[in-house]
Amino acid sequence: MNRQSQAAVLFLLGAALLHAGTTDLYLRYVKSGLRPLLLASGAILIVTALATAWYEHRRTRTRTRTRTKGRQERQYRHETDVETHVRSERADPDHARPDHAHPEPWVSWLLILPLLALILVAPPALGSYSATRTGTALQEPLAYPSLPATDPLPLSVVDYAGRAVYDHGRTLAGREVRLTGFVALDHEGTPYLVRMALNCCAADAQPVKVGLTGDMPPVLQPDTWLTVTGTYTPRTTHDPVNDGPIPFIEVTTAKPTPAPRDPYDESWNN
Repeated sequence: MNRQSQAAVLFLLGAALLHAGTTDLYLRYVKSGLRPLLLASGAILIVTALATAWYEHRRTRTRTRTRTKGRQERQYRHETDVETHVRSERADPDHARPDHAHPEPWVSWLLILPLLALILVAPPALGSYSATRTGTALQEPLAYPSLPATDPLPLSVVDYAGRAVYDHGRTLAGREVRLTGFVALDHEGTPYLVRMALNCCAADAQPVKVGLTGDMPPVLQPDTWLTVTGTYTPRTTHDPVNDGPIPFIEVTTAKPTPAPRDPYDESWNN
């Protein structure tokens, strides 16, 4: 792949990053705080591609001028070589012409396919398949900030789980809380409300799970997003994958809800 082709690939990659960064597509790959870096990377790649194309164009023009400068001096020798070559071919018509062309492998252009996929296809966020095969990543909070007097109290799955397990529900006692997450079912059919927590990007996403008990819909489909309202219960279990703690919530209402703009939870490292 020559430099012009490399510049084209760089330009497409930069355009793909800018496309992802200016839409919500980037949230499927990295945490929201990395958006400025993503946009800056895309801009740098596009500038690099344009600079590479300009440099290659300038170098090509310089080579053309250099070759043209001595063309008249070499014209006679060139014509002589041509005549000699023609006579050789006439004397031996089966003589193969030397092939000095070096075509570029077309397979190198397959590098563009992942870029087109990035632009045209939005990958789904990690869901119940990953959650049931990965142990809960619940971590003990550094502190338990005071909660507002809102009723019901909106909490993230991570916040509720941390308070329920490590604070033993002291800040949740007597409060009606509201959680949103997607459904995952373990091998015994126990329903969990899950959010995938991020450190940096989707590659390091890990689930935080809250068990559901109480007034639940008769049929639950994995990956269905639910908003549940309920109260703290001291019931807990252990994740069969890594033996991590999983608290429960006593559900009073559960309603399907659209998937949020950002499907991942970043609150555990903020």
